[in-house]
Amino acid sequence: MASGNSAIRGSRVGAGPMGEQDRGFHADRVAVSYWDAQGNETVRHFAANLPEEEIPDIIDSPSTGMPAGRDKENPPSVSKLEPYKTHLAYVKERRTDEEAAALLEEALTQLRARRGQAAPQD
Repeated sequence: MASGNSAIRGSRVGAGPMGEQDRGFHADRVAVSYWDAQGNETVRHFAANLPEEEIPDIIDSPSTGMPAGRDKENPPSVSKLEPYKTHLAYVKERRTDEEAAALLEEALTQLRARRGQAAPQD
């Protein structure tokens, strides 16, 4: 009886020398360097046949989060940072206090009507 042991244990069927003929053709590509204001370089690779206007001029640097440009001597400056706004802050920008009070009263009236309660007496 066969014991089931393989003389080439741990290798796959069809495994052979690694190389381009086994992995397929590698497309031509071009490396583009970007620099941020701190001097960090980030390299991005693009297809060699990609038109120049489709390669971005500015990216976000993965190491600092700052904008990075293709000109090492003149990296893009950091735009003014907007502070984080909550949902309530955005709502307050769109509504006055009077509008907010009217909307709240309307919502409470609808809620009371659904629950079968009478509106409060003033």
